[in-house]
Amino acid sequence: MCIFCEIIKGNIPSKKVYEDDKVLAILDISQITKGHTLVLPKKHFDNFLDIDEEYSNAVFNAARKVTKMINNAYKPLGFNIINNCGETAGQSVMHFHVHVVPRYNKEDLVMQHADNSNKFDLDSIVKDIKG
Repeated sequence: MCIFCEIIKGNIPSKKVYEDDKVLAILDISQITKGHTLVLPKKHFDNFLDIDEEYSNAVFNAARKVTKMINNAYKPLGFNIINNCGETAGQSVMHFHVHVVPRYNKEDLVMQHADNSNKFDLDSIVKDIKG
């Protein structure tokens, strides 16, 4: 059972922020910051690697609309638009979704970015990725 599919069907209550024929946006039950919203395709896709172009476009267009709605309501200083793809990356529900996280200060959400630029041969990586 996919909890997001059950929410989309209306079998589990949620706090809807936005809805159209392909997308549902709901407040995250675990608010990282005030207004933290999940944008879900109404069709089930496990993750970013599985979602088709039609629904991907719909989700990201809706995420932009939701971001503007939150911006108008709360005037945060910035946003993080996040997708965790796979359990190792922090995906806890295996239904593709995008987090829209308003940022009111730098301490709202800690994201670490290690400077590994000296550890990798960037030209080799580009060659590997392009095949």
